[in-house]
Amino acid sequence: MRLILAAAAVALSFPASAESLDIPSGTYALDRTHAALVWKVNHLGFSTYTGMFDKKAIDATIELDADDVANSSLTATVDGLSVETLHPREFDPRDIAFNDEIQSDMFLNTVAFPEITFKSTGIEITGDNTANIEGELTLNNQTHPFVLETTLNQAAEHPMLGTPAIGISATGTFDRTQFGINTLAGPVSADVTIEIQGEFILKQ
Repeated sequence: MRLILAAAAVALSFPASAESLDIPSGTYALDRTHAALVWKVNHLGFSTYTGMFDKKAIDATIELDADDVANSSLTATVDGLSVETLHPREFDPRDIAFNDEIQSDMFLNTVAFPEITFKSTGIEITGDNTANIEGELTLNNQTHPFVLETTLNQAAEHPMLGTPAIGISATGTFDRTQFGINTLAGPVSADVTIEIQGEFILKQ
């Protein structure tokens, strides 16, 4: 089951100076081999703890209206049971399986609600190649607004695949306590920052 962000979120943006893009309209699917979804929290004030989700579990689709980009939309999915912390268990005095703990009801609770979803509801252009992607994030069976600050890296023909492609980078922050995730809130920050990288290829 999967987590949808817009982005699992993964995100979409367009140049403010253009009402259209010089690539075809259509459905653009995420290239999982060039995707990343990283999450970060402040750990006791000492460091920023970083985790991620398995690339195989990340998926996203852009429905692009190249003639009127404001009419475009994004959905993205990530398997909530695909947390990867790269936690060195042998060095942890607690000797825990930390991936499992993050997925448990202590934190994400994806053991009960594996599907986290985001669906875009609007695009606010903020610069020549930046936009805020507004939408709804569902996590732990609760839904709240979520915004991804997104940069369009490139929209052009992919030089290796010979097909139109879109490349983006995005970041967003949400308060986990709004989603009923309260464990250690304070020592471990309530704010969770999401960082996304993605390449999208036009489906033929």
